[in-house]
Order: sequence, then structure tokens, then C-alpha cells
Amino acid sequence: MACFIVPAGEALLTTAAQKILEKKSADGSAASEIAKKLRPLNGMLWGGSALLMFEHVWHGEVVPWYPFLTAMSDPADAAEMFAEMGSVGVSMAVVVTGAWLIGVAVTSAVKARAAKAALSQEVSS
Repeated sequence: MACFIVPAGEALLTTAAQKILEKKSADGSAASEIAKKLRPLNGMLWGGSALLMFEHVWHGEVVPWYPFLTAMSDPADAAEMFAEMGSVGVSMAVVVTGAWLIGVAVTSAVKARAAKAALSQEVSS
């Protein structure tokens, strides 16, 4: 019903963090590297949230008039919606963030290995 709100909220926070880091680090510091690493996470979170919102609009669960979420018009449906946000929404946000963390770890490991190989090749030359 509204599970897309949780990853969208995370996307809002990480996008704000990325923008703050970009403003603070115009000189190419470590903050700039972190901001670059946040960009794919933001893309995954915003893209997934947009697709989920479209799916909920398609099924009539999100409407363009108040209260926007049809589940909010009935207290029993609202309780079910909040339970779904707490289980499905949080799970989706955790899985997307976990996948991003794995990607960052693998990328960092590959870069470190390449740098180490280049350094050892320089030393042996």
C-alpha cells in the first residue's frame, strides 16, 4: 500500500547527505569520494521508489486527491499499511542498501588490488 515511502525517505536522506558532501568538498577530498559513492545508492532508491509508487497508482492504492493513500481513509486499513511499511518497506530499503554496500566493497577491493599490483610492478622495474 505504501511500502515505497520507506525507501523514498531513505533516498531523501542520502540525497541530502550527498548534496552536503558535494558542497563541502569541491577540492576532491574524501568527502567527494563518499558523495560519488552515494550517487548509485540514490539512483537505486529513487528509481525503485518511483516504480513502486507507479505500481500502487496503477492498482488504485495511491490517488491524486486527499488523503492520497486510500488506506488512510479507514483506520483498519491504515494499521495494515503501517505494518506493511514496517515489514516490506524496511526490508526493501535494507536489501537495496546492502546490495549497494556489497558493490562498494567489491569496487574498493578491485581498486586496491589494482593499485597494489601497479605499485609492485613499479618497484620490480
